[in-house]
Amino acid sequence: MVSISDPYVIRYPQIVAVADGSGSRVELIEFFDCVGGAMWIQHHYAKSPLVESVRCVGSTTRFLLRPGAVNLALEGSRFPAGISGVSVTEKEIAVTYIGMGGGGVGATSCRAAAKGVLRERCDPAGGGKIAGATLWLPRRQRVLIGVDDTDTSEEGATWTLVHNIAKAVEDEHSVYLSHTIVQLFPVAYRTKNCVSLVVEFATTEPGLLTERFHELLEKYTLSQKTGMAVYTGFTPSAALLEYGRNVKRGEVGPDLVRNLNDPCLRVIMAGRGITGAVAALPFYTQYEEALELCSGKT
Repeated sequence: MVSISDPYVIRYPQIVAVADGSGSRVELIEFFDCVGGAMWIQHHYAKSPLVESVRCVGSTTRFLLRPGAVNLALEGSRFPAGISGVSVTEKEIAVTYIGMGGGGVGATSCRAAAKGVLRERCDPAGGGKIAGATLWLPRRQRVLIGVDDTDTSEEGATWTLVHNIAKAVEDEHSVYLSHTIVQLFPVAYRTKNCVSLVVEFATTEPGLLTERFHELLEKYTLSQKTGMAVYTGFTPSAALLEYGRNVKRGEVGPDLVRNLNDPCLRVIMAGRGITGAVAALPFYTQYEEALELCSGKT
C-alpha cells in the first residue's frame, strides 16, 4: 500500500517576489501544485486590504501588493485567510500570511518549504486553529526580454528558441516566469506568421541574465536580422505600450524605436527584428491583447 509522508501538506514548488525601485509596489508570484487551492486563495486573498489585485497566470498566482501591516478580521467561510503584512528592504521582501483551519495550513506549512524562501517563522497549524507565518524572500527585479526574427523561410521557430534559451539561463538568481507570443501586423517581409516574443524573469542579477541570454541567442539564431531588447522595470511605460500597439496595427519605420526615450529600455541586438522585439515587451502575460490580429483599422 502506498504511504504519504505528510498527508495534510501540499508544498508550493516556488515563491518569488519583485519590487519596484522605490519599494512601494510588490508582485508576489506563487507557483502552485494544486489548482483547487490556488482558486480558493485567489478568491479569498483578494479581500485583504494589502492586495491590490490577484490573478492566475499559467501555474502561478500573482498578487500585486502594497507594503504595510493590517489586522485581518478573519471569518470562517467568508474570509478565512489572507495576507496581513508586506515589507521591503534593500535585499529582502517579507510577506505575512494568516488563516484559520485549512487556510492556516496553507498560510504556514504549505508555503514554508517552498523554493525561494530564505527563512520563515510559522505558527503551529491544523484543525480549527488560527495560524500565521512570515516568509522572507530575495528582493528581485523584473526583466523582460523581447526577441524577433531568429528563423528563416527554411527552418527555425522564434517562439521555441526563446523558450529554450529562457529555460537554459534560469538559475537560483534568475527565475523564468512567463513566455508570451505577440501577434504583429503581418508585414510583407515576414517569415510567415509575423509574431515576436517576450519572456519575463524575476532576478537579482539583471546584467548577468541579459549577457547569458544574449550569448545563447547569438549562438543559435539562424537570421542576420535578429532583434533583442531588454526592459528592466516593474511596469512597462505608457509610451512603450503605445508603441507596441502601433506595431500590432500596422507597419512602422525604424525611427519609432529610436525615438523611444525610456531609461529602462536597452537594445541589445539591433537587426530588423528590433521593431517586433521592442513591441512585444509591454504585452507580457497579457495574452488576449498580445494574440489579437489587428486589421490596421482597429
